[in-house]
Amino acid sequence: EYIGLKNYLKLFKDSNFLIAFRNTIIYGFGSTLLQNLLGLAYAVFLNSRFKGHSVVRTFIYMPVMISSLIMGYIIYFFVQYNRGIFNEMIGIFGMAPIDWMASGTRGVIIITLMNSWQYVGIAMVIYMAGLQNIPQMYLEAAEIDGASPWQRFRHLEFRHITFPLLLPSISSAVVINLIGGLKLYDVIISLSGGGPGFSTHSLASYVSNQYFKAQNAGYSAAVGIFTFLFIMVVSNIFTNYFSKKEVDM
Repeated sequence: EYIGLKNYLKLFKDSNFLIAFRNTIIYGFGSTLLQNLLGLAYAVFLNSRFKGHSVVRTFIYMPVMISSLIMGYIIYFFVQYNRGIFNEMIGIFGMAPIDWMASGTRGVIIITLMNSWQYVGIAMVIYMAGLQNIPQMYLEAAEIDGASPWQRFRHLEFRHITFPLLLPSISSAVVINLIGGLKLYDVIISLSGGGPGFSTHSLASYVSNQYFKAQNAGYSAAVGIFTFLFIMVVSNIFTNYFSKKEVDM
């Protein structure tokens, strides 16, 4: 039966879809912010080439190589109510166990933090490559001109040298992390299943829920197409913004 745009008009009247849409924005932008701040901090730290930096770099990047589905099951053993690692730890101090995933808000925060931790290595590698490609002659020129170490670090080095030359890396890291966060699926399925209720669903996991559990293929397709268009528009906005900033710099 042809119903035209009925499924698309239904989207913004569906409270569960609106929850999934809100969560998708939190997963996408929250993870991107944390991944890029931590990734840049790790890159600056590891770029100093101290003894053992290769081991630290490998340790930070290692979670990227683990499937998100498997990582979700691993984290589940940390947050489960009965004999979960977190509850065992707080039990040592005499605190009552917490059902970590019983609250939708807490579940969204845990998923965002977990996704940020798992994929921060991608941003770190991109930023390390960008930092290592910055010519040292610019920093040496600032030193010859009489800039103090504090000026070079606080003003000249970051604002006029490091940041402009690091913009291509920032653009790549932000867009890659943003797309990954906005299409978050595997970890939600394995860690919370979208529950309690629909409180931790993303748009991607809501597509699966509507198709396989609700047996509503048409509506599921409408959610999927909306998700694709939303991610495409957001990623293009950020790509164009950073391209313009690179030209301005």
